[in-house]
Amino acid sequence: MTINEVQDQIVEEFEVFDNWMDKYEYLIEVSRSLPVIDEKYRKPEYVIEGCQSRVWLRADMEGEKVVYTADSDAVITKGIIALLIRVMSGRKPEEITGNDLYFIDRIGLKENLSPTRSNGLLSMIRQMKLYALAYQAKGKKNSE
Repeated sequence: MTINEVQDQIVEEFEVFDNWMDKYEYLIEVSRSLPVIDEKYRKPEYVIEGCQSRVWLRADMEGEKVVYTADSDAVITKGIIALLIRVMSGRKPEEITGNDLYFIDRIGLKENLSPTRSNGLLSMIRQMKLYALAYQAKGKKNSE
């Protein structure tokens, strides 16, 4: 499934709900699908700066694909990072860095978050793309 196909799937899932309280409940449900991050990665060097709650994010290269693991101490934030991982994890770095995450606007996520959570969302996306960019650069350097 492509990044856009996964985004379209998320948009469809959120269209089922009429109001944002139901969408928040769904985000909480989605947060439960996120595997627990290994305790050794719950350290300051893995915390995403700019988030209201604590979010730990790790990225590994498995073959040619970036695989993310994450956790948060807040369930809504954990649901958001779970959606981002669903869209971006298991992709080549070029796919991650070169793709627009339109599902965020289409489900109305950014406009229904507090300003601090909205900043946190942008910080999560930025960090995930930075990891992908670093792996992309490393891959080009290794192929030269």
